[in-house]
Formats: sequence, C-alpha cells, structure tokens
Amino acid sequence: MAFAMRPDGGEDDADDALAEINVTPFIDVILVLLIVFMIAAPLATVSVPVDLPASTAAAQPAPTEPIVLTLDAERALSLGETAIARADLATALDAATAGDREARVFLRADQGLPYRALMDLLDDLRAAGYLRVALAGLETVPADGVGADRP
Repeated sequence: MAFAMRPDGGEDDADDALAEINVTPFIDVILVLLIVFMIAAPLATVSVPVDLPASTAAAQPAPTEPIVLTLDAERALSLGETAIARADLATALDAATAGDREARVFLRADQGLPYRALMDLLDDLRAAGYLRVALAGLETVPADGVGADRP
C-alpha cells in the first residue's frame, strides 16, 4: 500500500491511501498457464487418421479420459493409439475400462465404410458387454438451418 503526500510537503494523520494492485504477476501466471495448455492439448487427442462424417447435432461434453475406438477405412481397429485385432476387442476394452462395462466407448468410423462394417463392430461391442456407445463425428453448421434444433 502506498501513501500520498500532500503537495505542500506537510504530513497529515488522515493521509489518503492509494489502492493500487500490481497485476503483472497475475498476467505472468496466466500466460504460463496458457502456454502449458496450448502444448498439452494436442497431446491429449487421438491421432489415428480417419475421415469422419459430419453432423449438425449439438456437441456433448467429453469425459476427461475418453475410451476411443477407431475403425479406419481399411477396417482396422485402434483403441486410443494402439492397433488391436478384432478378436482381442473385448480383452482390450476390459483392460482400458478396468472391467467397467458401463463406461462409454466413443466410436470413430471412417465415413467411406459400408454400413455392414459398422454394424458388425457394434455387434462385437454388444457381445463384449459394452452397450454405452457414442458415435463421434465432425461438427458442421447447417446451410439452411434444418436440423439445427435437434438434440
């Protein structure tokens, strides 16, 4: 806290206190946090290349550690960044979810795949006991406004 001096140089018991806050340390901390999050955010995403279809549905919040299952254009499966065989799907999901069959599995599938390939994967997930499946897609803005109010 700083005190103001009277212009005539005299001192008074009722000196006015100047309320000044130094925001420089606060700005420094915010900038450091911004840099940390800018570096960490790309590392937390799945980088298996897949051509996702677009959707105009409202986005839902993602969990902190999502379980992402990817079916690419060659029908190869990946759990997160790790490629897995179709026969090892149940075992890999049990290891990723610690046996929690109520965990939500985010499914990313290439838009060029036939519908049958996606249905076969959904059947395999159901047989493994994972019924909470969320389909992932790209967000788009509808050109004519149709579908913008869908949940």
